[in-house]
Amino acid sequence: MSLWDALLVSSRLLEYEVWTRLNGRGLARSHGELARDILARIAMVELLPAVLARALEPFPRPVRTLDALHLASADYLANARQSVALATYDDRMSAAAAAMSIPLYAL
Repeated sequence: MSLWDALLVSSRLLEYEVWTRLNGRGLARSHGELARDILARIAMVELLPAVLARALEPFPRPVRTLDALHLASADYLANARQSVALATYDDRMSAAAAAMSIPLYAL
């Protein structure tokens, strides 16, 4: 199954990241509708107090701030016994996820 055929879940942070990039590059008008369509396919995990609290805790590998929020969201879902696999090309995210026993999606 391809990534785009799977049930996709992300931290709500993804929505902010997408719009910040589109607006910053002046592409919101030309790419906004496509971005809205793609984001509508993704179930969003809100930045709940429990997720934010996890992001404040140490991670087994050094991570950047936004990555910590995404990993905290994945950890929140895993602890709620949801099936989670992280899709990333980032080596630091991959290493942190593996150290947290969060499986990686084969891209």
